[in-house]
Amino acid sequence: MQALNNINPATGQTFFSIMETDLARVPDLIATARRAQADWAALSFSDRARYVRRMRDYIVANADQLAQTVSQSNGKTRIDAMAAEVLPCALACDWYARNAAKVLKTRKRGGGSLLFFNKCSEIQQLPLGVVGIISPWNYPLSIPFGEIVMALMAGNAVLLKVAAATPAVGQAIEDILRAAGLPNGLFHHIIGSGSEVSTALFAHGIDKLFFTGSVNTGKQLMAQAAATLTPVTLELGGNDAMIVLEDADLERAANGAAWAGYQNAGQSCGGVERIYVVAPVYQAFIELLAAKTRALRHGPGDSGFTADIGSLTTAGQLRTVQQHLEDAQAKGATVLAQSQPSGALSGGWFHPATLLVDVTDDMLVMRDETFGPLLAVMKVADEHEALTRANDSELALTSSVWTRNLKRGKALAAQLQTGVTTLNDHLYTHGLSETPWGGWKQSGIGRTHGPEGLLEMTNAKVVNWDLLPAKRNLWWYPADSAVYQALQNALQFVFPTSLSQRLRASLKLTPYLLKKMFTSWKA
Repeated sequence: MQALNNINPATGQTFFSIMETDLARVPDLIATARRAQADWAALSFSDRARYVRRMRDYIVANADQLAQTVSQSNGKTRIDAMAAEVLPCALACDWYARNAAKVLKTRKRGGGSLLFFNKCSEIQQLPLGVVGIISPWNYPLSIPFGEIVMALMAGNAVLLKVAAATPAVGQAIEDILRAAGLPNGLFHHIIGSGSEVSTALFAHGIDKLFFTGSVNTGKQLMAQAAATLTPVTLELGGNDAMIVLEDADLERAANGAAWAGYQNAGQSCGGVERIYVVAPVYQAFIELLAAKTRALRHGPGDSGFTADIGSLTTAGQLRTVQQHLEDAQAKGATVLAQSQPSGALSGGWFHPATLLVDVTDDMLVMRDETFGPLLAVMKVADEHEALTRANDSELALTSSVWTRNLKRGKALAAQLQTGVTTLNDHLYTHGLSETPWGGWKQSGIGRTHGPEGLLEMTNAKVVNWDLLPAKRNLWWYPADSAVYQALQNALQFVFPTSLSQRLRASLKLTPYLLKKMFTSWKA
């Protein structure tokens, strides 16, 4: 074991250190979690909700410290940390505490055919057991915490591994759950390398893995999971498109593009990366967005409020952003505007918010996920070209349409191949606990958040029984010509070609069916 350091990306200084978990303990941790989970699952939803509301109360009481920890750990500004991380965590506690019972309650299922008049069914949503959560460094608090709350309200135990770049936030999550007074063993925080931890979790029998991160890592985890048939929910990358139509409110569109493109230093899988603007308003839009880009300040954001955009979280991510910018410029793109520095930037992984025009489809900023504060704007002839270009991507997480015509916007949204499409807004539905989050294509598998996220935390179980105590079903032994004829009559009764055929089939089927159901088989 060795110490894992959390470096403040804005200063390059270590501010937190914690020992890695001895992965030889993972079997014992899972066994402890499984014992605790059995008792936890026996609690009512209202009992579980009391623990979750204590978490909410702790978050509200310690919001400033949590925002500070996230800012120091990840590099984003304190305002960003408060708005996009701390607030959504409190909202998540409230929504799942109020709604889990309604979503996961046992439901009766109506019969599908008169042939099964004697059968009753209900659907139960039962806890998975012990779930693993591996979370990223771009939203180190809100992403894992929402999944933890869903898992707990559904009756599961949790093993969490946060990103190695942000262990201080993992410790903060521990503090939140400790304040709730959860039963011992129900939650464990594992510190260490992602690949080593996932190997241990799969090898020792977690019941499902929830992962948020890169496409390549997601594919590797899926391959690992295949060996044990462990189910996974994967939320992966995005190269998200924004479409601006000629009837858009350009002031709002430019404001939204700046926020959704540069927020968190562009390190949002659901943030805007590609913007397609129809020709009639292209010039007006880029002039507005350029002015807003130049007005932004990038710099340290963990102490005061002198910066709008913080630093990137890792040196590797900074290199990726620089490479994408260099590639775009080499292929003819123009830097139209950049943000201005604010404060001391030495030692930090900063990159200015950068607006690119004259972009082409072969540029990395248009083909790959940049995950940084670069916005690429392309002029298109009309909404049809915009739609075609927006859908021309292997990543399909989010998109947005900007128009004053709601009907037109919804019609275009229905054709965009993404898990989320917003109208006249972008990059906020991850904070809506009631809506599902996830993408298509290589952006992932499954959903988190909302009723769909709660259902992902359970196994669906059918319980079926007889309304009346019958001896046998129609198709049970003995096998003879009478059974075969009865089955033919059943088909004609359910799917007749005429009313008279149904009547004839009923007269033949009913006495035979009742006799078989309510008399014993003389073997």
